[in-house]
Amino acid sequence: MALSEFILAGMLLLSPLEMSDSEKSIQDEADLSPFVQAIALNFEILDPREHQYILLRSSDFQSDVKLLKKRYNELYDAPLVFDSMRFPDRLVIQEMLGFNRAYRHHLSARVNLEPAFGEDLHAVIKETDQLYQVWDYIRDSRCEYYYITVRRHALKKVLESIGTEAFYNGVYPPSVPTWRFAAID
Repeated sequence: MALSEFILAGMLLLSPLEMSDSEKSIQDEADLSPFVQAIALNFEILDPREHQYILLRSSDFQSDVKLLKKRYNELYDAPLVFDSMRFPDRLVIQEMLGFNRAYRHHLSARVNLEPAFGEDLHAVIKETDQLYQVWDYIRDSRCEYYYITVRRHALKKVLESIGTEAFYNGVYPPSVPTWRFAAID
């Protein structure tokens, strides 16, 4: 009997956002909450800490399923949380972000000191800010006390920022635009 409940629960989560009358009647006939929870946990659209209040009361079933459907639609192409292990730990990322901010501060000071290079320096500042944003998403993905959905959203942003090939081949950007550094002989 449990297999049919899992199938019904899966159909509920993968169906369009608005619940049809047949879906509402299915929910009335069987208590699918534990099955929907199990599938949502497996799909990483429900954090284990959320099961204490999502799909807990039958009166909230429809709104909770709608929330999970929305999350599924938002995250179906996002990497799983396990993919965050591709990156350095949060302390290393924090140091990289600190260096990024120090470098940005240095560039901002140079804009005032060297107005002739202002346009070029603003371009480098923009690149530095873009790299900060990518590494900030990476930091969010590695933050274990964030809910799984927040971490997956962050991973999706990283994937969109650096591209699928770079993401899955481990080719990550530097924390500052090193391509702007002059070579010293």
